Amino acid sequence: MPAASERPAPPVLPHTWRPMGVRFAVVGFGLMLLVVCAAAWFGFDDETRAKFNILQRITLVVMGGGFAVIGWALGRARVTAERSALVVVNGFRTRRLEWEQVLGVHLPAGAPWATLDLADGTTISAMAFQGSDGKVARDGVRQLRALIDRDGPGDH
Repeated sequence: MPAASERPAPPVLPHTWRPMGVRFAVVGFGLMLLVVCAAAWFGFDDETRAKFNILQRITLVVMGGGFAVIGWALGRARVTAERSALVVVNGFRTRRLEWEQVLGVHLPAGAPWATLDLADGTTISAMAFQGSDGKVARDGVRQLRALIDRDGPGDH
């Protein structure tokens, strides 16, 4: 078992990291919300259901669709390390970063997700590494850091 200070071996490329807890929460809470709403709707008698006009029904469907879209955006977060680039997907945005652009990755204690330091002085979130995922996220950050720290642009 390597010590905490030792660098792990970089993963075989291509390699994708995804958040674990967020995906379970989106699916679990989404299904629970669907079941509760369906049970409530079908639990109403015909008279109560008839009191909902078309605009109210459309509003409920649109809200459900909005929740589904937000859940889909949260669940699709990932970071994929390829030989030529690092692909970061956060919500609806996908960024393809050349390895030379990525200087480091950090997941401080208490942070919601990891942050990538870029060569132009900016940072971007890497929501694939969720702080709430604990050891899995920290191990993923260490693996990504090992890839970033490799010498030479052609080594990835």
